[in-house]
Amino acid sequence: MSEEINALEEKVKEALDMFRPNLQADGGDMEYRGIDEQKRVHLKLTGACGSCPMATMTLKMGVEQYIKDACPEITEVVQEDAMGSEDMMF
Repeated sequence: MSEEINALEEKVKEALDMFRPNLQADGGDMEYRGIDEQKRVHLKLTGACGSCPMATMTLKMGVEQYIKDACPEITEVVQEDAMGSEDMMF
């Protein structure tokens, strides 16, 4: 993994840690899964967020916006279940 990707991954993880209390307040959480070649962050929503009908909105309007503000290089935040792990950079 390149130094650029390592630095980006650290910024993303810091942003996730800053946003995480918002999910935990409602009994949810998220697991960071990786960044793919298109600079999309892959997450898995867990706890109450994993089964919530508003999970997609939370992911797009909350988590994605927060991460993109902190890391403009990120193109999208997606649920990990949407793709296999073979395209992800670890």
